Amino acid sequence: MTVSIESEAPGGRDVVGAVLKACTLLGHFGADRPVWTLNDLTTASGMNKTTVYRLMSTLIQAGWVTRTEEGAYRVAMPVFEIGSAALSKLDIRSAAKPFMSELASAFGNTAYLMVPAEQGAVCIDLLEGRNALVVAGINIGSVMPYHAAAGPIVMLAHSQALRDRWITTDLPAITDRTITDVDRLVEHLDAIREAGYSLSNSDYLPGVAAVGAPILGRDGSVVASISVGGRAEEFEGDALTAKIERVCDAGVRITRIAQALPRG
Repeated sequence: MTVSIESEAPGGRDVVGAVLKACTLLGHFGADRPVWTLNDLTTASGMNKTTVYRLMSTLIQAGWVTRTEEGAYRVAMPVFEIGSAALSKLDIRSAAKPFMSELASAFGNTAYLMVPAEQGAVCIDLLEGRNALVVAGINIGSVMPYHAAAGPIVMLAHSQALRDRWITTDLPAITDRTITDVDRLVEHLDAIREAGYSLSNSDYLPGVAAVGAPILGRDGSVVASISVGGRAEEFEGDALTAKIERVCDAGVRITRIAQALPRG
């Protein structure tokens, strides 16, 4: 018996399976991989080759996809036009909101979005999860020192300009776990930059841990950070590994959006 594409889609009767699958195929195209062959797209999507061929043929007919001289697929101009229209009304806060919501929902912790400023890292948005720890002193508008907590310190690690301004011999100890020694701090920052993410545990508030990732602009400069924080005991083992993976993925994906935003 042949099963229709529509019947394979989750979400009930209101979801059209073929459209959902076509969107999934389009989602594979990006700046890092703008051209796909039929075989590669079939492998990456996990769909039947005939299904992929028919969906891509439909997208070509609709003008959303074109074929290269070699017969591979490339997204067409209407995709860019729609993307540009969406980006024209987008800022870093609205770009990050869906990812913050995913993190808060997935882990029950609080997701934070911070941006760099002269006085310190400024929290411009936060979303609390179901098990959120109410963290006194970190609210929208709070200004935090760069040398503590995951969100601020991951920005410090990825910005030489911030390092030059911030790192001095008289950094204050916020808790007994705050790194204030310049040599230790520089070594710590270098390790964070190499790893691509930061971990904090009780260096800003006792009993509070967090994972942070940078959001970078076109020139590689830090424009923001995304992080998730909560009780330290919730940031151990497999739970910590999962949070690192999801926060890093969010940072990378928001970076792609940030780098595509129109220049202000």
